[in-house]
Amino acid sequence: MFDLIEKRLQAIRLHGDASLLCNSTIGLEKESLRVASSGGMADTPHPDAWGSALTHPWLTTDYSEALTEFVTPPCDNAAEALDYLADLQSYAYSRLDDEMLWATSMPCVLAGDENIPIARYGDSNLGQMKHVYRVGLGHRYGRVMQVIAGVHFNWSLPESFWPMYRKLESASGTDEQMRDTEYMGLVRNIQRLGWIIPYLFGASPSVCKSFFAEGKSDLPLFDEHTYFEPHATSLRMGDIGYQNSKEEGLGIKACYDSVEDYAESLLDAISTPAELWQRIGVKVDGEYRQLNANILQIENEYYNSVRPKQILDGLESPAIALHKRGIRYVELRSLDVNAYHPLGVDETQLRFLEAFMLCCLLSESEVLSQDEQAEVNENLLAVAHRGREPGLKLQRRGGQVSLHEWGTQILQSMLPICQLLDEQNGGMIYEDALDDQLTKMRHPDTTPSARMLREMEDRGEGFYQFANRLSVQHHRYFSMRELNEERTAYFDKTVRDSHQQQQAVEQDDGISFDQFLSDYFAGIIASRPPKRGAE
Repeated sequence: MFDLIEKRLQAIRLHGDASLLCNSTIGLEKESLRVASSGGMADTPHPDAWGSALTHPWLTTDYSEALTEFVTPPCDNAAEALDYLADLQSYAYSRLDDEMLWATSMPCVLAGDENIPIARYGDSNLGQMKHVYRVGLGHRYGRVMQVIAGVHFNWSLPESFWPMYRKLESASGTDEQMRDTEYMGLVRNIQRLGWIIPYLFGASPSVCKSFFAEGKSDLPLFDEHTYFEPHATSLRMGDIGYQNSKEEGLGIKACYDSVEDYAESLLDAISTPAELWQRIGVKVDGEYRQLNANILQIENEYYNSVRPKQILDGLESPAIALHKRGIRYVELRSLDVNAYHPLGVDETQLRFLEAFMLCCLLSESEVLSQDEQAEVNENLLAVAHRGREPGLKLQRRGGQVSLHEWGTQILQSMLPICQLLDEQNGGMIYEDALDDQLTKMRHPDTTPSARMLREMEDRGEGFYQFANRLSVQHHRYFSMRELNEERTAYFDKTVRDSHQQQQAVEQDDGISFDQFLSDYFAGIIASRPPKRGAE
């Protein structure tokens, strides 16, 4: 599938504009669990000094009040995105009392589902909807797996790339159709090749016993307080993490053939009742347990390692936004938090991911058959739990191939991309990033997951002691890092504005929450385009 890469790169060099490949837009979303000085998950509300979690654009919460989400705006390059993330975390730390941010994806000592505070967003109808959605996730999948943290990498090429690329490919249709077709091809290839991300960057080979009900699991014991798998890379991406684990029984079958098919498959899921979720009830004794009893409450509930995305217009449904305006960017969701870096991700990772996205875009990308989708799922689980196992074989087109052989092929196919990026930027930063990953492919003991387990063993640490030690180090880093006055003033203003915006949203509510919810889903039905072939 890599044969086309060099051919397309050569055409872009000779007859197009190679600089457009270097002008990608990058955004980051990094989740971090707030923990108390005692070492357990914080039970305090989202800090008021951080602004409103409902309306602050860059500093909010994910599932829990204690699960902070740091969001960067779209940036012109990886360095700019990392600088913004660093400033945002520095600001948050400067206004955090007697708490710190956890350094790993897997959570710290937990005390069961009921002790995990679900995020709240105020009294507005919108705020209640966000809260009830999370209540529903807790009923459906349990709360514990919802507080696993990760890093999301948002990526897009400039709009000016598509007219040039369409001309080179002699493609019919509009520039927008070309863009959507190629982005969906990228999404399919990320699924095919995405197992390489947890292999290279997985940083969750162990987990605290408290993550499991009554502290019991079939995983091997590392010590009396820690479970692990000896060759695991990312238990977060394995079958103990947040997955739609009952997908087959519930009929969730997202289709990646085109952006229209993808959007339509999600709209089907949020409008089709599910008997399993009907047993939970929707509004019981005057309190909502979930937004609805359908296969998905809303599109975001469908978990996958990659999503095509469009910026929403107000309360617009994500699937309707894709239908109307196509794909704005692609979100890669399979990165563990880098436990060894204060930011949770570093520039080498981002350089590699830029090249990896281009590799997936420029490669051939046939539609995914059911058999190949099953292989994709099987490969991801195999690498998550056994990625460093000597001689591990993965599934590919009905046969088997060694992880080392396939991974080397992927990385080698990226070399001409990295060379082009370096030619345009000067230096060898992309080739160096690629070399780092080739080393990990040749030597599994150099991967983050192997390093973590080796360090835990050498220091006699369980998961909690290891993660706590790094969390303290990162706390010290941000405590000493100075934030300039201009950035501080900007963040201060954003906090004030967010509180005012939340108040305005709450004051503008003129209908009951019941009516609001009914109107929201009725609006999706009204906006939904007719299915192909329908009258």
